[in-house]
Order: sequence, then structure tokens, then C-alpha cells
Amino acid sequence: MLLNNNVTEFILLGLTQDPVKKKIVFVFFLLFYLGTLLDNLLIIITVKTSQIFKSPMYFFLLYLSLSDTCFSTSIAPRMIVDALLKNSTISFSECMIQVFSAHFFGCLEIFILILMAVDRYVAICKPLHYVSIMNRQVCSVLVAIACVGACAHSSVQIFLTLSLPFCGPNVIDHYFCDLQPLLKLACKDTYVINLLLVTNSGAICAVSFVMLMFSYVIILHSLRNHRAEGRKKALSTCISHIIVVILFFGPCIFIYTRPATTFPMDKTIAVFYTIGTPLVNPLIYTLRNAEVKIAMRKLWSKKLISDDQR
Repeated sequence: MLLNNNVTEFILLGLTQDPVKKKIVFVFFLLFYLGTLLDNLLIIITVKTSQIFKSPMYFFLLYLSLSDTCFSTSIAPRMIVDALLKNSTISFSECMIQVFSAHFFGCLEIFILILMAVDRYVAICKPLHYVSIMNRQVCSVLVAIACVGACAHSSVQIFLTLSLPFCGPNVIDHYFCDLQPLLKLACKDTYVINLLLVTNSGAICAVSFVMLMFSYVIILHSLRNHRAEGRKKALSTCISHIIVVILFFGPCIFIYTRPATTFPMDKTIAVFYTIGTPLVNPLIYTLRNAEVKIAMRKLWSKKLISDDQR
């Protein structure tokens, strides 16, 4: 419910107001976004069209790449276009949609990373029961639950944001609509709302990060009892996951687990998890994963053969 809302649109200041720097931002982030689309779509096509899709780990990897693509798309295209404009504005409705979509896909990514950690835990610590526990039906249900959880999280964020009255300044010192910058524009005391937002977003980030790190400590400890070859393969997979978790959760925890105060470095740090992580996730998984690389080679070999036969 809107309360005395006199603001119909917001002005986004972006990463910079300098015309020359804005052109640099446009070029770099256009390349980053195109790279994100290419990398993640390649992962999605490779996993979907190969035998590795039957494996729960790659089933979750497909959804991780899908959430990365959607998460980046909810923010990057508008940011890229805004870099070409002298004054960038976004309507109130579009701003709320961006808040919802960014938090939905960001939260979904968190839950998918948790599911991938669960998959690795069962595979390494309960190998004899892996097939029966992590079957396709269970994996599909887990992804569905993750989507419902992400939707619930985003709905709470939007409900709390819409309860704020915006009746004064409408300039957002950021390159996308997010909760902390919006709280600064509300024309009432936001202490309680901020506490609820931090509890919602901050708790999900912090608790999930602790759970993931604890699970990987258990997994790495249990690898001592495995053979050298199996230990090396499992260790490579786990290290890839840990790198992704640190790159994503580090900036998120910094942004969302503190009161509604903004720092000059916030926008730069936000770039890491909104633009950087979706770009590097596929690279981390493909460069460190032999099965994905083999599946990609087979996919492109089939494509080249089919092109030659035409």
C-alpha cells in the first residue's frame, strides 16, 4: 500500500556523471553483459543437450546459469542504456519491478548454490545412497522450493518498500533501484523498516554463507578417506563452488547486513555481484570442470559435422 507517495519517477545517477567516463562504462559493461549472456547460454545449451544433464550437479548448474542470466538481465541492460543518456530516469513501477526481479534472481542463486552444496555433500559423504537421495524428482522439487523461497523473499522486500512514503527528493545515488538508496529517500523514520529489510536480506546472505562454508568444511574433511583420484576430482569441484560462493556472498554481506547507510564504495562493490559474478561463474565451472569441457567439445564437434554435411 502506498503512503502519501508523490514521487512518480526516480533519477538514477549511475556509476558516474562524467560524460567521458560514462562512455567507458557503456563499452565495458556492454562487453561484460554480452560475455555473461554468451557464457551462461553456452553452459545452458551444453548441459541441456548432453548426457551430463542427468547428473544432479549439472542439473543445478543449468539453473544457476539461468538465474545468473536473468539476474544480470534485470540490471545490466538498463545500466548500459542509461550510460548513453544525459539524464536517466526510471518510473516508480519500473523501479519496483527491478527491485523485485533483482532480489528474486539473486535469492534464487543463493538457494541454488545451497542445493549444489547439498548435492556435493550427499555425493561425497553418502555415496552409496546418492542415486536414491538425489534423483531427478527430488532435484526438481528442490528447485521449485528454491523458486518459492526466492519469491517469498522478494515479495517481502517489495511489501516493505511500498509501505514507505516518497514525497521529497527522487535522486537515487546508484545505477539501479535497490533498497538502501530508496530508504534514504523515504520521508519518514525508516529504522523499523530498515531493521526488517536487514533481517530479511542480511540474514539470508549471512546464514547461507555460514551454512555453505560449514558444509564444505565437512565435505573437505571427509575427502581424507577417498582414493587419490576421486579426492582430486571432488576437491576440484568443491574449490570451484567455494570460489563462486566467496565472490557472490562477500559483496552481498557487505551491502545487506548493515544499517541503511551508504558509502562511496557501495556502487563499485555492487558491480561485483550484479555484473561480475554472473560473468565469471561459467568461466570458473568450465575451466575447472573436465566433464563440462568434454561435453562442450562434443557439442561443437556435432555442430561442425552437421554444418559440413549441409
